[in-house]
Amino acid sequence: MTTSSPWPTIHQERRALVDDLEPLTDTQWSTPSLCERWTVRDVFAHMTATEKMTPPKFVGKLVGSGFRINTMFEKDIAHEEEGTPAEALDEFRAHMADSTHPPGPIDAMLGEMIVHGEDIRRPLGIAHEYPMDAVVRVADFYKNSNLLIGSKSRVAGLTLRATDTDWTNGSGPEVSGPMLALVLAMTGRSASLDELSGEGLDQLKSALSK
Repeated sequence: MTTSSPWPTIHQERRALVDDLEPLTDTQWSTPSLCERWTVRDVFAHMTATEKMTPPKFVGKLVGSGFRINTMFEKDIAHEEEGTPAEALDEFRAHMADSTHPPGPIDAMLGEMIVHGEDIRRPLGIAHEYPMDAVVRVADFYKNSNLLIGSKSRVAGLTLRATDTDWTNGSGPEVSGPMLALVLAMTGRSASLDELSGEGLDQLKSALSK
């Protein structure tokens, strides 16, 4: 998958997410996600807005939000949450085969699908197995990127080693664990730390607490 388009996997993962979320109760939609200050429904609304985004739309929305990207996100979330959860699922479903995206690398969209998928699933106790080649591709993207979430800086000075596939990155004290847990830690999710081990774990915890 390293050299092929990630879109088939993105579309597949969108379908899988809808299948997982269809049975949710209103209370479950209000569950706090792994994203600070966002509920499960907030994250899903953000994913829906991103699913429909194009570079021109992104620029227009960013300008209209005073060049404050978090303000833009909050406006999009509020818009996508105007209806019921069932209507939100219908809206996501209507665009889940789209291949539009904001400015930036397409691999960021794959990362969004996996990381935000876990932001939603983990607090709900929903287990999901992502294609390993997709998770590795996302790790390879994030290890070199400080775009919005600062992954590259967060893991600087550490060796990351996956225990369920042949993948390592960096130099310094080692942190090891499942590939997906490493990706979540790289992107600032402390919920995966109990799956990781190694002499570099305290350094990674410190980076996540900043």
